[in-house]
Amino acid sequence: MAYKIDTADGIMTFTIDRPEIRNAINDEVMLGLEKLVERAIAELPRLVVITATGDRAFCSGGDLSVFHALETEEEAYPMLKRMGDVLYAIKTLPVPVAALVNGTAVGGGCEIATACDYRLVRSHVNAGFIQGTLAITSGWGGGTYLFEALKHDHALKMLSEARLYSAEELYANGWATAIIQDEGDVERFLESFRNVLPEVHRAYKEMAVRKWKATDLEARVEAEIRRCARLWASDAHHAAVANFLKRPKK
Repeated sequence: MAYKIDTADGIMTFTIDRPEIRNAINDEVMLGLEKLVERAIAELPRLVVITATGDRAFCSGGDLSVFHALETEEEAYPMLKRMGDVLYAIKTLPVPVAALVNGTAVGGGCEIATACDYRLVRSHVNAGFIQGTLAITSGWGGGTYLFEALKHDHALKMLSEARLYSAEELYANGWATAIIQDEGDVERFLESFRNVLPEVHRAYKEMAVRKWKATDLEARVEAEIRRCARLWASDAHHAAVANFLKRPKK
């Protein structure tokens, strides 16, 4: 199975389990994230954590070995929309959500982490919105969420540069909530949720969701998805993906 969902001591953890392909997203992982949303709403854990297997990659984005077959706007939109919808559902869950970024997060992997309320980044991590190198924009809502999370100039710079940022840079620009040095740092973060009544955390999350709904967050995400779908169909994108897939695997 390409993912795992476990709950322990009130913490529900979703683990992307495709280390052999840098934890890239395929249809099975999307299904897993949809199931995560269903379970989180039904069980209302103290906290949801999204992470991945290993220490090499948190998520390398969409699995291009699968999704490169999508050539037209009409073919790309359903995939982008499905993932965009599940990330919006994660963004607006009634409980707090943390990304434990265990390894490199690029493209859609950055979008997944940005949809979370907190981003705990291990010290060796590099992350970035590198979609521009493939002649597309973010397409799962991550760009919209980045403008919610960071100062305008920091968000625009991170999106436009289309490069990897170090853990230190991610902490300095506000994307990383904390840099994680060891398991003790993770445990201290989790303990902070165990020490406060879950209803308190849910009340504060409700305030955030109320703000996002009042500012048409869902409609803004939809506009991002549609723009990406149009760019996806361009010759420039297909050429960039073909060149990427020709690169030797590291």
